[in-house]
Amino acid sequence: MSVARLRIGISWGVVCLIALLCGADGASAQTGTVDGEWRFYNGDAGSTRYAPFDQINKDTVKDLTIAWRWTPEDPGPRPETNYQATPLMVDGVLYVTSGARRDVVAIDAETGETRWVWRYNEGARGEAAPRKNHRGVSYWTDGAEGRIVYISPGFNLISLDAQTGLPDPRFGLEGIVDLYDDLDRPRPRTGSIGSTSPPIIVGDVIVVGSAQSAFAPTRESPTGFVRGYDVRTGERRWIFHTIPMAGEFGNDTWENDSWTYTGNTGVWAPMSADLELGYVYLPIETATNDTYGGDRPGDNLFAESLVCLDAATGERVWHFQFVHHGVWDWDTPNAPILLDITVDGRPIKAIAQATKQAWLYVFDRVTGEPVWPIVERPVPQTDVPGEQTSPTQPFPTKPAAFDRQGLTHDDLIDFTPELKAQAVEIVSEYRIGPIFTPPSVRGANGLRGTLILPGLIGGANWQGAAADAETGIVYVPSITNPMTYGVTLRDAAAAPATPGSGRRPGGGAARGGGQRPPTPPPGCGMMGPQGLPLTKPPYGRITAIDLTTGEHLWMVPNGETPDCITDHPALAGIDIPMTGRPERGGIIVTKALVFAGEGSGLFAVPGRASGGPMFRAYDKLTGAIVSEFELPAHQTGIPMTYVLDDTQYIVMAVGNRDHPAELVALTVE
Repeated sequence: MSVARLRIGISWGVVCLIALLCGADGASAQTGTVDGEWRFYNGDAGSTRYAPFDQINKDTVKDLTIAWRWTPEDPGPRPETNYQATPLMVDGVLYVTSGARRDVVAIDAETGETRWVWRYNEGARGEAAPRKNHRGVSYWTDGAEGRIVYISPGFNLISLDAQTGLPDPRFGLEGIVDLYDDLDRPRPRTGSIGSTSPPIIVGDVIVVGSAQSAFAPTRESPTGFVRGYDVRTGERRWIFHTIPMAGEFGNDTWENDSWTYTGNTGVWAPMSADLELGYVYLPIETATNDTYGGDRPGDNLFAESLVCLDAATGERVWHFQFVHHGVWDWDTPNAPILLDITVDGRPIKAIAQATKQAWLYVFDRVTGEPVWPIVERPVPQTDVPGEQTSPTQPFPTKPAAFDRQGLTHDDLIDFTPELKAQAVEIVSEYRIGPIFTPPSVRGANGLRGTLILPGLIGGANWQGAAADAETGIVYVPSITNPMTYGVTLRDAAAAPATPGSGRRPGGGAARGGGQRPPTPPPGCGMMGPQGLPLTKPPYGRITAIDLTTGEHLWMVPNGETPDCITDHPALAGIDIPMTGRPERGGIIVTKALVFAGEGSGLFAVPGRASGGPMFRAYDKLTGAIVSEFELPAHQTGIPMTYVLDDTQYIVMAVGNRDHPAELVALTVE
């Protein structure tokens, strides 16, 4: 059963001819937002999150105030606190998802009043969804009518009339396409596959990704094949097998027929597109199982890759694999950024991908050629029985890493000699090493496992980066937080290898995972000495990288030093610098400033050290803090900005464990 509810009427302006010709956005992907609107999840199809506005500038930002606040009237069966959605703004109306049911809401962009609500009751199918969090919707227009397209928790693709919120009867079955169908594999069980990010619409094709459960209990899981659907009819146009089938390019990288049962390898992050080229860019995740690949020998294309497809046909144009045979859960977690840059006098249509391993990889988005060399280098090898890691991995030569990679004693906390000694003692219980040091068997050689930095949450994660489309500068939020990776061997002699058992014949099987110590000590609740962080600060940072040179411009901590550090008795009398907080804040760029929050306090390191309610404006060229604004709660969604009637607004989702989710709109008086 579904409900669409109109609150007040909507007046619509005339949509420009450019939008008619180019779909949801008439400008090329790399120019930022146009006409004061925010038509894509990341601002434009190229995911720059750049808006050429300067009403909120260095002089006026100190006068930020809350213009309105929006809270859902009926959030569903449980309060939502980690609200990750970012609204779109088209013709004076915001469109966004809300609540555990993923209701779609239209909101007046000036007043914050609800225009309409679409609610789709999926029953048990919706309750079984593997991922309840959601990040928003997509918009399409042909110049005569507009559509809001989104993916429900139960994995249905739904098209709504943008004016009324009612399903389009010409799309699928009364506005709905069942995404469990047409996956080119047996239909997955309900609740095993879903989506967290909105699709992207390129021309008249809706490109759909998926999200599966992390750390599957067996080697088998639904596959994350990417599909294109007709925006008017809902008919499937094409499918791209992210795990290549027999006879397809890359199938030989799945040895021992592991392509027949391995799963995941989906696109749970948002995607980007070049609307002029007609290309869509897929940031693809890790294959099953995230930190153990003994059941999938080989390099495993297209896991942990960036893949460029022709959006009209689904044909692969080029690809690059960031991690061969991944065992670190370094899936590609955010949308790549499209920019036009000039390097050494040579104009380049570029694409930049921020990753969990703390590199920003930069390519020519037409050809896939790296802008600066990326070289294969030998890396440490696994000693986990049955596992075989790749002897080499790709290392970018530029830009330099934007966060700490690998772990040595020089990286450990050293505010006092006593804390440093305690940190060294803690680390002695683990294997440590450079980036790409593989997970180890838990308990082997008397060690608890391997400390990996960056951990499975990054580096960068789903919050991604933002870029100034005019200067070619990319701004990347990241964190420093090592994690323990330990693989547990299971006795395979007691039973033969059977599909779904997770066992391998003739020896031990393994299941891996990234985790923190089971009982964190007091203090900040982190794994370092006396509950402090294990490493030196900063723990959260923002790095500015100039893509015309490949050099870093500046790096600043993102967030104040947590009270659990400054008030810690072991640090009494010690002047602690601004450390930042170990949570990635959402970030956007305007013509005037960089804006970023501190993060949710719910994701990376839950507890006293993580996140915070401060929202800051930074100088784009120096990283200096220009102004600070305290939000009603922690920023949980990516901010967005728009101009309506000559007034600039910044809107973002906020929430926390003790603060139900809401949208907050900021402007200057």
